Amino acid sequence: MEITYNLNELPAVAKTIIANTKSKTILFYASMGTGKTTLIKEIAKELGCNISSSPTFALVNEYETNSNEVLYHFDFYRIEDENEAYDIGIEEYLYNNHWAFIEWPENVENLLPLDAQVVTINTNQDNSRTLILK
Repeated sequence: MEITYNLNELPAVAKTIIANTKSKTILFYASMGTGKTTLIKEIAKELGCNISSSPTFALVNEYETNSNEVLYHFDFYRIEDENEAYDIGIEEYLYNNHWAFIEWPENVENLLPLDAQVVTINTNQDNSRTLILK
C-alpha cells in the first residue's frame, strides 16, 4: 500500500496504518527529518496515548494506551552494536504482543521479528511524504 500525504493528513494516515498493519511491531525506515517520530506520535494518539518525544538517549520509552495496552517506542539511531539492544532486553519487548514502534530498525536488523510491519517514508519535492506499507 502506498500513501502520499501532507502533515494535515496525519490522523487519516495513522488510522490507515493501524487498520492495515499485519503486526503490532512496526518498523519505520526513513532518513533523518522525514517525520518518523511525528507519524509515530499520531499513531500513538489514535491508540489513546501521548508520546512527548523520541527516546533517542534512553533507546526505549514505554506508554500505556487508554485501553490499558502497552506501547513501546524505540529509537535505535545512536546504537552502535546490537548487543546494546540485548542489554535493554529487546526480546522481552518485541515478543509479548504489545505495540512496538521502532525508528532506525536497520541498526538492529538481526534482532527483529520476521513478521514485523515495514513502513518506509520518503520526502517528495513538494515536501509531501510518500509512505509505503509492506
